[in-house]
Amino acid sequence: GSAAQTRAMKQVAGTMKLELAQYREVAAFAQFGSDLDAATQQLLNRGVRLTELLKQGQYSPMAIEEQVAVIYAGVRGHLDKMEPSKITKFEKAFLQHVISQHQDLLAAIRSDGKISEASDAKLKEIVLNFLSSFE
Repeated sequence: GSAAQTRAMKQVAGTMKLELAQYREVAAFAQFGSDLDAATQQLLNRGVRLTELLKQGQYSPMAIEEQVAVIYAGVRGHLDKMEPSKITKFEKAFLQHVISQHQDLLAAIRSDGKISEASDAKLKEIVLNFLSSFE
């Protein structure tokens, strides 16, 4: 459970648990109705993307700080406009980018055990810059 999570993971996964619970609840009802307000549609859109983001290949472990970086992009809404079919491609490319170009950030998250204000700002900048060139 969450007792075994690092503070960094709790920072990003805490909101994700709530959003995915709401998504599952609303998704069950949404299939029966077509008149969804903007907030409900947003909830469904993000839920689909977060679910895609959580898919992990068998025998493909990820370091906690890498998971945190990827989940951060999803829970902060940076992937809301991305086609769900591109999420896996984004995740792989983004991880390669962060691992090759931003080891300092990963090391800070790993050693701090949390996302500091500085790491949060840097991670946001990295995600936005990466998304601007991602196709």
